[in-house]
Amino acid sequence: MFTGIVQRKGRVIAIEDKGDFRTHIIELPSELVNNLETGASIANNGCCLTVTKIDGNKISFDLVKETLRLTNLGELTVGSEVNIERAAKYGDEIGGHVMSGHIVTTAEIAKIITSENNLQIWFRIFDQTLMKYILHKGFIGIDGISLTIGDVVNNRFCVHLIPETRDRTTLGRKRLGDKVNIELDPQTQAIVDTVERVMAQQALTVKLQATHEEENEK
Repeated sequence: MFTGIVQRKGRVIAIEDKGDFRTHIIELPSELVNNLETGASIANNGCCLTVTKIDGNKISFDLVKETLRLTNLGELTVGSEVNIERAAKYGDEIGGHVMSGHIVTTAEIAKIITSENNLQIWFRIFDQTLMKYILHKGFIGIDGISLTIGDVVNNRFCVHLIPETRDRTTLGRKRLGDKVNIELDPQTQAIVDTVERVMAQQALTVKLQATHEEENEK
């Protein structure tokens, strides 16, 4: 479980490509390595990965084909920065919203509007069927950052970044066309899916009743 509050940024220092399998090594700030063990979960740009090797503050993670397909981690190169959050423990403060680290898709940065103390970023979702889960004032995870959704237009939505978020995470350095990882809010998904299922069942019931009445009139 994660909270969407990025703790620090890590830096990719090595990548081992093995076809549909990749190992990348992240150099972490020393404070994030305390009590870290192999098998632990750490979010890299919001994607939950398992620690496979620890060499001081150099931490190895394995990425399988599905992870490379669904996320932007396959586009990282040596020197790239990633948002890092260690898994939350029960009893920890949830500063953002509860997140699983399971990325469902990526979005492309379509527009950036900057001002002195605010950064507005518009994202384009390629799978339009997911837009029903992206609602004004709802929650969304973007590269592991818990953010509140601003305006929503067709297959695009925006968020607003305060200076703290812009400086603490990699999002403030993104450019047009860059891809980001998207995790949808599970509570929103559950509500939307439940409402759709109930409405579909009600529509089916009405249709069956109408058909039954027509047959009785014959």
